[in-house]
Amino acid sequence: MSIYIAFLRSVNVGGTGKLPMSDLARMCRDIGFEDVQTYIASGNVIFSTEMTPEGARVSLEARLYEYCGKTIRVHIRTPKEISQIVQTNPFPKAAGNQIGVLFLDGPPDLSAPLHGQQDEQVVAGAREIYAHYPSGMGRSKLVLPGTSTGTTRNMNTLVKMLGLAHNLA
Repeated sequence: MSIYIAFLRSVNVGGTGKLPMSDLARMCRDIGFEDVQTYIASGNVIFSTEMTPEGARVSLEARLYEYCGKTIRVHIRTPKEISQIVQTNPFPKAAGNQIGVLFLDGPPDLSAPLHGQQDEQVVAGAREIYAHYPSGMGRSKLVLPGTSTGTTRNMNTLVKMLGLAHNLA
């Protein structure tokens, strides 16, 4: 069995995409995932399964489509991948709630100028973009490439999810 951490895009953010975490957990168990745990009401779930990451993603996205009637993007990472993201955080002195990690399907492209950038700093990772928001994520007007399909979590959430995943191991 492999342990995966899934991040759903556009769930319970700003009053749109309402999905009770109890329903998400039930969907995951219905798919056959085990050891299912959700964390806060923004589409974070940990589970174990025999499926590959791609198989788990496809299965969960299909189940979410049945439930919501629209596509909900899912980004799946292993605890090892999340650990690597946390360890290579290019802003280690910044508060965890000021660091956003935008999860993408593939390598980021930061070659185009960023729109709305003020005091934010942006660094590309393997399949993610790190952004430091010194004035706070909620005040920022920064538009990162990949935001139409990606999903962002702050560093505090990633550390918490990693801790929950280690408890499953």
